[in-house]
Amino acid sequence: MKALACELPANRGLPLSRLSTTDVAREVRRSGIVASISDKTVWRWLHEDAIRPWQHRCWIFPRDPDFRVKAGRILDLYEGHWEGTPLGDDEFVISTDEKTSIQARRRIHAPLPTAPHNAMRTEHEYERKGAWAYLAAWDVRRAKIYGRCERKTGIVPFGRLMKQVMTQEPYRSARRVFWTMDNGSSHRGQACIDRIKNHWPTVVPVHTPVHASWLNQVEIYFSILQRKALTPNDFPSLEALEERLHAFAQYYESIAQPFQWKFTRHDLESLFERIDRARDPELAMPNAA
Repeated sequence: MKALACELPANRGLPLSRLSTTDVAREVRRSGIVASISDKTVWRWLHEDAIRPWQHRCWIFPRDPDFRVKAGRILDLYEGHWEGTPLGDDEFVISTDEKTSIQARRRIHAPLPTAPHNAMRTEHEYERKGAWAYLAAWDVRRAKIYGRCERKTGIVPFGRLMKQVMTQEPYRSARRVFWTMDNGSSHRGQACIDRIKNHWPTVVPVHTPVHASWLNQVEIYFSILQRKALTPNDFPSLEALEERLHAFAQYYESIAQPFQWKFTRHDLESLFERIDRARDPELAMPNAA
């Protein structure tokens, strides 16, 4: 029964995307594995081995041919090294990105607060009051956040964020400031590196591999921001939304600690070993080299 639950439904000729407990129990009976069995028993057996065929998660194979090299450099920075040399006290690591189209939605009726036996209630209908693009830079080792609201993303708005950070201490006097960033149009490729180096000689741009935003620590801050300050979304104006974004940044700085990043180069190599086995079934065989 557990083996059946781990199969893709299509492999058994079922027109389903996922199997529920009821589906597994029905298929077990139809296949003649048992004459009768309850859904509760099926759930209990699957629960023992943490098998949940009704759940799914998305993932993507690394597509960047230089994934190992690019990811490794970022992981080294998070551990306080660059090209085998420890970072000095006058060197900093910044993680940056944009959170696009944060909408200000004014609810038709005011939310109702939490009450005994009732969660907070938020009106479904709303009026759109516009949207901000929120550009942010997270100091990885100092737990400092710098952000700004722009009407749209782009090279010029991103340049304003860099100026906002690099014109204040300690970055203005730093020996080197490493900026980790993805491959978005605002800061893509060698043209971005040349442009930044012309304006800020002490900045070292470090791009993440393609489709690897999970390596960028500012994404963690964005997820915290979304959960704690933007959900539920109820803002009467763009100005109120901007005020919330900046106020939350100040609040979060007062309680924040550097993120305890645990994914290391060793984990990266283990990941690629698993990927290689998934790509080449022969590598998964016990006697494979």
